[in-house]
Amino acid sequence: MTAETPDPNTVVVDPREGGQKLLQFLQRRLELPPSLLHRWIRTGQVRLNGCRARPFCLVAAGDSVRLPPFALGMSRQSKAPGSGRPQEQGGDRPRPPALPSAPRPLQKDGDLWVFCKPAGLPTHPGTGHADSLSSRLAAQAGDAPFKPTPVHRLDKDTSGILLVAASFGVLRELTTALRERRMKKEYLAWVEGRWPYGGVRLFRHWLRKDKESAGGRQQMRVRRQGAGGGAPGEAEALLLVRPLCVESGRSLLLVRLLTGRTHQIRAQLAALGHPIEGDVKYGARGRAAGSPMYLHAMRVILPDGRRFSCLPDWPADRLPPALPDEIEEAPGRAAG
Repeated sequence: MTAETPDPNTVVVDPREGGQKLLQFLQRRLELPPSLLHRWIRTGQVRLNGCRARPFCLVAAGDSVRLPPFALGMSRQSKAPGSGRPQEQGGDRPRPPALPSAPRPLQKDGDLWVFCKPAGLPTHPGTGHADSLSSRLAAQAGDAPFKPTPVHRLDKDTSGILLVAASFGVLRELTTALRERRMKKEYLAWVEGRWPYGGVRLFRHWLRKDKESAGGRQQMRVRRQGAGGGAPGEAEALLLVRPLCVESGRSLLLVRLLTGRTHQIRAQLAALGHPIEGDVKYGARGRAAGSPMYLHAMRVILPDGRRFSCLPDWPADRLPPALPDEIEEAPGRAAG
């Protein structure tokens, strides 16, 4: 093999892909079933820099990964519009509709992209819907070696700041910061009723993911904290709340997440007797057609001090007069 005739079955790790485990690298590059990729690695059909490797070996920029002769063809077939996994082929399949373009990012800071996700657009595809921010970004990326990947998620009907990594290094750095609670996230929320607390208050609950009796949809159930810790299957949920505007029938709150549980803000505020306006899943009154759920991810603060923020696309009488100051972290404690 000469420099003029490179091995067509060898791929080179792009700088945006460095730092991944070999199995992760292959999954993202080829989009083939993990069990198949495991077998290729285990049987030596995949070579890392000419040597056998294990699935969890780390790959670095510039490494060469030799694949089985049929791997790239299987990958192309798997990625073709309307196709299933290679072993699932059989008969013609309808082509899925083309996805709309992804929203334009508010800002690109190297391989960190910052979006203001609109309400109604899911972060990831799911059962019954293929459209999502991650799907649109992947479609626009085409054959890019690393497809832009959301660092965290927002519920479909929650708008606001969403961070996307355009390299694995940035993805690993920011997901680690999230896991270690070194990334701060603040939300705006209009809730039903008159908020009874002044200043910044800390709320603590225990959350459990249960099935709703109707429809089989998952919902977070909330238990107020007792003398001991959480029961098996329960996760601690902490948030800080500061009122911005208190009216007789509704209140605007600034909320900082201290833990990142599913539906945490929605479930905890509902448990306090103040569901988010428009959030019928957690007990709010039914909303008028076209009316949003009034929850918006307003600000994200990274460990290195970078700040990203945007106000929601709400009616003018629902917006604060200016971007609220960040919550001071010296709160009084409220009973969960």
